[in-house]
Amino acid sequence: MTGGIQRIVITEMDRKLEKKTWTPKFFALISGSVLLLGFIIYQLAFADRRSTMNVSMERVSIASVKEGEFTDYIPVGGTLEPGETFYLDALEGGNIQEVVRESGALVNAGDTILRLSNSKLQLEVMERESGLYFQINNLRQVRLQLDQNDLSQQGQLAEIDYQLSLLKPQYERFKSLHEKKLVSDREFEEVREQYDYNVKRRTLTYEAYRNDSISRVSQKQQLRDSERRMNQSLDGVGQILDNLAVKAPISGQLSTEQLQVGQSISPGERYGQIDILDKFKVKVPIDELYLPRVSTGLRGSFSLAGNTYALEISKIYPNVTGGRFEVDMIFPTDVPDGIRRGQTVRIRLELGASEQAVLLPTGGFYKDTGGNWVFVYDPATGKAEKRSIRLGRKNPEFYEVLEGLSPGERVIVSGYENFGKNEVLHLN
Repeated sequence: MTGGIQRIVITEMDRKLEKKTWTPKFFALISGSVLLLGFIIYQLAFADRRSTMNVSMERVSIASVKEGEFTDYIPVGGTLEPGETFYLDALEGGNIQEVVRESGALVNAGDTILRLSNSKLQLEVMERESGLYFQINNLRQVRLQLDQNDLSQQGQLAEIDYQLSLLKPQYERFKSLHEKKLVSDREFEEVREQYDYNVKRRTLTYEAYRNDSISRVSQKQQLRDSERRMNQSLDGVGQILDNLAVKAPISGQLSTEQLQVGQSISPGERYGQIDILDKFKVKVPIDELYLPRVSTGLRGSFSLAGNTYALEISKIYPNVTGGRFEVDMIFPTDVPDGIRRGQTVRIRLELGASEQAVLLPTGGFYKDTGGNWVFVYDPATGKAEKRSIRLGRKNPEFYEVLEGLSPGERVIVSGYENFGKNEVLHLN
């Protein structure tokens, strides 16, 4: 301080600064708040909150939905059998004396297949024949007695008629003389009594003969019927021994078990069969689930040696065994060449008419969803999203889609057991 004058020096540091409102820090704070609020609003209103999962494309199978012809069919297996088979059952038992035709041989009706021996049966046949001959002779004796009685009664009537032929003129002559008083009453009464007695005797004898004749007609008819039946029995007894020579009832291929000379065969025992080779059928077991939908006339087909052959259900066996029932299918047109009894074929059995429909290929997804929903894949986003659908009929290749899918869409058809409850899959 000099000269009493105080000099004040004001520096830049001492100048009063004005406070600024819109600072960069403030701008940053506002921007962050707006972004946070927008994010919260987006999450609340627009964000996809569904659970998601990343899945490798190699772990899934994807198929396209298409529109086409849906054929309602099931695959079944069948066994070829002859269209007609005659089983060979032994009518009489015995020991095999000779095997004339071996198994697999082609036989004609009447050809001898086996010859049996049975000494006990031969003795029984002889005894039965003797008894029948004895009964037939008794019937003939009874019929002879009836004929003799008929002749005897006819003889009695002839005798009476002869007596009347003598007494009637005498009676008429004595009657005339008695009216002229030329014979006594006593003489006339004797002649009249003899004549009246023979007239009455003839009436009674004829009535007895008439009644006996009616009875004889019935008895003789019964005797003839009995004798005819006995003769038939006699013929049948004679044929019993003929049954020891076993013959083929029809022409075809013989199939028998291993038969040896000396082997015993019991009456009624089945020892083989004869198959008619110009006809075949297919025996097909089907799951009992389809029993209400199977009826005669349904068609099926199978492939053999590059050709397709048609089949048709001709008979249904309603008995269910082991969860299956059986049907017989016949060839309505061509029969394949070279087929053999016992050969198996795979048949495509149609349960209904073909129709145009939206088709979804079958896959493991059904057991996890019951066909109520699927994952639909969008190649543009790389995501597969859960969608509710409704399926109809099913065949081994496709499901019939009733609602929820359109042709061209792609669906994950493999199993969903590893996807949990996730609703969106990110495929990579």
